[in-house]
Amino acid sequence: MNTPTLGELTAASFRIGCLGFGGPAGQIALMHRIFVDGKKWLGETEYLHALNYCMLLPGPEAQQLATYAGWRLHGVRGGIIAGLLFVLPGAGIVFGLTWLYATLGTTPIVSALFYGIKAAVIGFILEALWKVGKRALKTRGDLVIAALAFLALFLFALPFPLVIGAAAAFGLARSLTGPAPDIAGAGAKSASPKAGKAFATALVWAGVWLAPLAGALAVLGPDHVLTRVGVLFSKLALVTFGGAYTVLAYLQQQAVEAEGWLTAPQMIDGLGLAETTPGPLVLVNQFVGFMAGWQAEGGGLMLAALAALMASWCTFTPSFVWIFAGAPFAEGLRRSRLAAGALQAITAAVFGIIAKIALVFGFAVLFRATFAAELPTGHTLILPDFLTLDPLALLIAAAAATALIRFKANIVLVVIACALASLVRLALPGSA
Repeated sequence: MNTPTLGELTAASFRIGCLGFGGPAGQIALMHRIFVDGKKWLGETEYLHALNYCMLLPGPEAQQLATYAGWRLHGVRGGIIAGLLFVLPGAGIVFGLTWLYATLGTTPIVSALFYGIKAAVIGFILEALWKVGKRALKTRGDLVIAALAFLALFLFALPFPLVIGAAAAFGLARSLTGPAPDIAGAGAKSASPKAGKAFATALVWAGVWLAPLAGALAVLGPDHVLTRVGVLFSKLALVTFGGAYTVLAYLQQQAVEAEGWLTAPQMIDGLGLAETTPGPLVLVNQFVGFMAGWQAEGGGLMLAALAALMASWCTFTPSFVWIFAGAPFAEGLRRSRLAAGALQAITAAVFGIIAKIALVFGFAVLFRATFAAELPTGHTLILPDFLTLDPLALLIAAAAATALIRFKANIVLVVIACALASLVRLALPGSA
């Protein structure tokens, strides 16, 4: 493996932050392409181990994975750089677009400009599935775990922690009765972690996380919009297992119905902005914070900016707590036969999870309409109306997947080409 300089890590992390379209699946694929395949800074085993650990944590798993990768390569400094740069480019774009949205109303040009990029993201996710599948699905048991994880999430909407926990339990049982799992490359480069040091690290970063909220509470009181924004998103940081989509229902309930910070259509518009810009999908939290400050009594740009910053801070800063305090112990688990067995099974489940995300994202991008199908289990399944297939979106997605998987094309060139394709679409007679 190559060891990057801090400058090289910074440049690569900024590139990831600027190109991280498509939510966690696309971002995980992008980081794999750069850190593992391109730069060869991390091995496949290291990367999958980090991904498995981050999947167990609350909060944005892709940002946590970037932070973990930076920590592995350059300690705490590397983790801070990689974690921040994963978020900042997208946060800046979302802030600007949200400001325009609040002042000018809807922004259809955003959807038009990112039409091709959204289709290309499907290609990124398919590339991730191809690569993860080749390396992670090593046995028939792994295939079964992946298929069951996919069905559990897609057909039955089982809680994400339950799916991961079941996979881990199966992996533990298999490691006790079957051949030893692959723990190649498990020699941690750091000394055994100390519980006291980890606790102190957690306290320091928890203090960093909660300092703005404590300041708002002390100066402005518990009823001020900044304090309420900080409290809500700090709570969400502790319960958002399973990625951004798992928290949207609770967020809408609290922000729209309980607090009245924005309307349901505005919430959907915010999600659309977050989906069509680089960075974590939970940047929708920043949109909600901005609108809360903008529409509050006595609000305006300054209060909106502070509320957006509070929402983002309380969403992303907790990741540094989980990584810097917990990652040293996660690294130690790589030397454990039982832990390796559990994590290998979780890796297989992650394949099923990414496949489910890919299918749902594909439905949203490739079809113009969907419908709800009631299952005997009582779960409502959202399926596409196959008569509304968008041929151009399908063509762009197929071309992107072929370019990435077959020809190992440069991801920047793929993004540019897909964006240009969306501009060509605007020029076509009768285009939407």
